[in-house]
Amino acid sequence: MIDFSNYSSVIFDMDGVIVNNHKYHLRAWEMFCNKYGYEFDIKTFSERFFGKSNHEILQKLAGNEISKDESEMLGEEKEQIYRDLYIDEIKPLDGLVPVLEKIKENGVTTAIASSAPLSNIDFVLDSLNIRDYFDVIVDASMVEYSKPNPAIYLRAASILNVEPSRCLVFEDSHSGIKAAIDAGMDVIAVATTHSKEELSYNLRKIINFSDLA
Repeated sequence: MIDFSNYSSVIFDMDGVIVNNHKYHLRAWEMFCNKYGYEFDIKTFSERFFGKSNHEILQKLAGNEISKDESEMLGEEKEQIYRDLYIDEIKPLDGLVPVLEKIKENGVTTAIASSAPLSNIDFVLDSLNIRDYFDVIVDASMVEYSKPNPAIYLRAASILNVEPSRCLVFEDSHSGIKAAIDAGMDVIAVATTHSKEELSYNLRKIINFSDLA
């Protein structure tokens, strides 16, 4: 197990880290794109868009001809499709809860820093009954720039009142890993959305949190 006492805070991405929900998001996007006539290819979509905000994704899908208000409305429609697909299958990534308990035993603060909308974060935390493990939640609406920009991780560190260099991040996407590295934080890559081989960064890589034992 990692000695979490070496850090002031541990920050978690959500999708692909707290839950392994990649295929449910893909299915929801496929259903959404089919409804609205947007082109959808699983491989291309995963490579271009995972880790991005809904506004950025919808801008690309619609050819930048979409307002912020429209993207929020359409994005929430897509997220409701995702939640309906996932509600009966949702579970935490293996080993997550024991790791959260260990972090708290060491007196280390925690945060979620996710490009997901708050409705999805609430859905995951409340469905899994793990909200009390997290001190701070930073969602896409709280920063101007999404990953790979480091803004969301720097915002989390600021709210936690800790130096970025004293933070450990768990991330699964290429854009998220780059964001955390550029924020000056230590990173452990979680090989859910991508395989260990696809995560070419020179980082510790785990399949799930049981690998930390």
